[in-house]
Amino acid sequence: MRFSGKTVIVTGAASGIGRESSELFAREGATVIAADIDDDDGQALADGSNGSIRYRHCDVCSVGEIRSLMDYAAKETGGIDVVLNNAGAGGARPSIDEIEPDEWDGTMDLLLRSVAFGIRYAVPHMLGRPGASIVNISSVAAVGPGYSPTAYAVSKAGVLHLTKMAAADLSKHQIRVNAIQPGFINTNIFTSALEIAEDKKHLANAAIAQMSSSAQPVARGGQPSDIAEAAAYLASEAAGFVNGASLLVDGGITLGPRHSWDPEEASMFEALETFGQAGGTTA
Repeated sequence: MRFSGKTVIVTGAASGIGRESSELFAREGATVIAADIDDDDGQALADGSNGSIRYRHCDVCSVGEIRSLMDYAAKETGGIDVVLNNAGAGGARPSIDEIEPDEWDGTMDLLLRSVAFGIRYAVPHMLGRPGASIVNISSVAAVGPGYSPTAYAVSKAGVLHLTKMAAADLSKHQIRVNAIQPGFINTNIFTSALEIAEDKKHLANAAIAQMSSSAQPVARGGQPSDIAEAAAYLASEAAGFVNGASLLVDGGITLGPRHSWDPEEASMFEALETFGQAGGTTA
């Protein structure tokens, strides 16, 4: 019961990582304020929790609604101990030479500004709370190209730097701030970003799960529970000496090129290298 008596805010709580995290924090004793714009699934989450999870509608693209969420949580429970800034989606897909200003701004509002103001408006209610902690969801996309569209990657890189800056700013209040960089996690974020029809999403999710099981050294797809466990660790006293850090939870996908960890790819790479050293001939 790592979070007994504590109040935990989770944004994007109605599904995926947010839902799994909300349920984990609640099982560990927290009162969870689960925020989302999906009122049906959010309320269903709360209804099945025996009172440990309370649902609150919040569009994190609205600074006013973020502030209202934090004020509500503090009024209802007496303060805030943990914030998991998780809400997000795939964002705009065009490359930098095609993206429009409103697409760029919309992605930044959802994935970066929401984190900044989630921190800003939670902090007044976290002052003086022993073990107060903020966890932000970034992404492996923050490390470089190849993992996501441009706007998403830039926003998630911003979350990493924001995490460090916030950790420095809030050290005077003894509030820790850390981030998680998930790899390919089997949630609906991919099918939502690709605008796949609702009745086809289960097929698409199955295909993505199958592909992701071989995308990294750990031979299975990432699950929301993998990120929930990381969030609970960073938010807990077990991580009391961890601050301004980012935890990669990616199955090893950022270790290096595929031939660095896949024996079959390594054999092919070595054969090509030998071929090149021989002058590119088979004679």
